[in-house]
Formats: sequence, structure tokens, C-alpha cells
Amino acid sequence: MPEAASDKLPVDISPIRRFLRCATPQAWEDKALSELPTLLIDHARCEKKAAATAMRLMFRYPTRKDMQNKLSRLAREELRHYEQVRELMEARGIEFKALSDAPYAGELRQQVRKTDPGAFVDLMIVGAIIEARSCERFAAIAPYLDPIDPELAAYYRFLLKSEARHFKEYLALARAADKAGLDERVEYFLALEAELINRPEAQFRFHSGVPA
Repeated sequence: MPEAASDKLPVDISPIRRFLRCATPQAWEDKALSELPTLLIDHARCEKKAAATAMRLMFRYPTRKDMQNKLSRLAREELRHYEQVRELMEARGIEFKALSDAPYAGELRQQVRKTDPGAFVDLMIVGAIIEARSCERFAAIAPYLDPIDPELAAYYRFLLKSEARHFKEYLALARAADKAGLDERVEYFLALEAELINRPEAQFRFHSGVPA
């Protein structure tokens, strides 16, 4: 990574880097730089899916007052980010197109328990991990974008504050629901997430593993 990259970050993301069990592999960063159109298209899709996920959770758990306000705000932010990424794409002549999903989020959610309260806790943990990885990847790629697309680099740094906050909010909701068993479930999902991030993967996506 370019020297003193962390000095330019608008928020301290060291807690997120400590939380995750591995850093984004260099091979993914190299691939991202060579596949910026795909990166932006999938990034836009991720923002829209994040908003949709928050909305689904609000409908699934309508009586959880602590969750409703946080996820309502989160959904609005994610949709605004979706709009902003689409604007960046348009300015660069990148047309939005359908892409297949990376298995990342789906494989994490496959391990969510089927009944509550365990299901709620697991869904919040998965949400926290996805937001944490997104934040870590924005921070990882931004320094490399400085010389080739400074506007996009600045935007990815701008996103760090909201992504870090979303991570904290999801994790706080999980902790409030199950203080006693939280650490064990977090470790379980973090170990799985590290496997997914380091697994060879043929297709490149924002949350894909090591390019094969």
C-alpha cells in the first residue's frame, strides 16, 4: 500500500481492521484497479442491496424500536450512495448492467440460525461484518486510486464514516440482543468470512475472494 495512506483517512478504521480476521488480499486490490467499471457497477448493486436488506429487516422485526430508527436511516443513506455511484458511473461513461452475485453475502447468511432470538443476532452480526469489509476495502483501494481517479478516491474515503457507523450500529444491535453468547457467534462468522475473502474465485466482484 502507498506510504502514509492511513494519514488521509477521515475516520480511524483501526477498530474495523482489528475486528476482521484478515485484510483484503493484494491480488483483489490489483484486480479492482484493472476492473474499475465492474467495481463501480457492483458497488452500486451492493448499495442498493444494503438498502433493501435494511428494509426487509425493518418489516421482519417491526416491534424492535431500537432497530427501526437505525435501519431506517441506514436504508436512506445506502440509497443515496447508490444514486451517487450511479452518477460517478455516468460521468465515466459506464453503463449499468446486470451482474451475477458474489457468493459472499449469501454464504454468510446461509449460516444464520432459523429461529429467533438467534436468527436476529446472527443477521445483525452478518450485517456488521459486511459493512466492516466494505469499509476496509474502500480504505484499501482509495490510495491506489489517487493518481488515476482522484474523484473516486475521495468518494471512497467519504464513505468510510457511514460504513464504520453502520458496522457499529449492527454490532450494537446484536450485543443488545445477546450479550452472553455474542462473542462466540461473532468469531464463528468472522472465521467463515476470512475463508471467503481468501478463497480463489473466478469472477471479480466488490466482495469476491482472491482472483483465480
